[in-house]
Amino acid sequence: MTTFSRGSGRTERLVLPGVLTAEQVTGTVAGIAAAQREDGAIPWFRGHHLDPWDHVEAAMALDAAGEHGRAEAAYRWLARHQNSDGSWYAAYADGAADEPTDRSRESNFVAYVAVGVWHHYLATGDDAFLDSMWPTVYAAVEFVLRLQQAGGQIGWKREDDGTPVTDALLTGSSSIHQALRCALAIAEHREEPQPDWELATGLLAHAIRRHPERFLDKSRYSMDWYYPVLGGAVAGVAAKERIEEGWDRFVVPGLGVRCVLPNPWVTGGESCELALALWVMGESDHAVQILQWIQHLRAEDGMYWTGYVYDDDAVWPEERTTWTAGSLLLAAAALGGDEATTAVFGGERLPVGLEPDCCPGA
Repeated sequence: MTTFSRGSGRTERLVLPGVLTAEQVTGTVAGIAAAQREDGAIPWFRGHHLDPWDHVEAAMALDAAGEHGRAEAAYRWLARHQNSDGSWYAAYADGAADEPTDRSRESNFVAYVAVGVWHHYLATGDDAFLDSMWPTVYAAVEFVLRLQQAGGQIGWKREDDGTPVTDALLTGSSSIHQALRCALAIAEHREEPQPDWELATGLLAHAIRRHPERFLDKSRYSMDWYYPVLGGAVAGVAAKERIEEGWDRFVVPGLGVRCVLPNPWVTGGESCELALALWVMGESDHAVQILQWIQHLRAEDGMYWTGYVYDDDAVWPEERTTWTAGSLLLAAAALGGDEATTAVFGGERLPVGLEPDCCPGA
């Protein structure tokens, strides 16, 4: 793994007026790098656990900042420690592969490697990396699709003993939708078409767009509100209507986005992801405004507090996570025109039109 390189030229695209100066970008990237272990693992913060989804999110932020060696080390960690069934455990103590603290295997955690690997390839053009990671991505996608239900939705996880949990989460399935499109883009680039994956992605998109009853009701959570847009399943007029419908419930002007209703708690991660979803919709001004609002969560070390309880004027929990900082940098990268980030989240170079004309139980 390479050492952190201050002042990478790519960080210029992460500078946003009222959000991040060049110096602040450098501080935030350095904060993520400081949490990364020598073996490439990126825990939430040193001494806390690693989960595979947030590990990838932080690695993508490092790539957006030009820290490609560090990002590659993060993906190599996943390749080395993938389970034989294509999965990873839900949590590892401080990123120690031999110390899983949650041995369930969550489908959206497993799928996200495809997004990160495709993002890294688009950022670097490294075909050798893409070739070497293909078996990892392939095995991960196959694990995930074995949890797909007849209605298209993806079961939440497998327990440690292998028992599938068939209940589906809308946020998780929306994230998987993005991951499957990235996996298909990798397959297409390698000229190894995966028609079964295409069908599965189309069925999943259909469920997300038209069958909310196929998912557990988590409508109190803001992620269920914006993730179908962020994951690319809901677009155009439908996306605009969805975001407008939930805006007054979840957005706290001047502070950010609530994590869950009715709690008076805004969180950095959800705020940054909403900003990225707004950018996807072409609402860049609103996206920048959200990012400006959450600068009250910025700590002196350049990292970001997870959240703020505004009724009590209290930072809570008292933690500064790599994934919160990573989500901010990715939103800034998209707004700044970083090509890899815009391609992955904006849908460029991803397959479209996969939803079939009719589906079982439509």
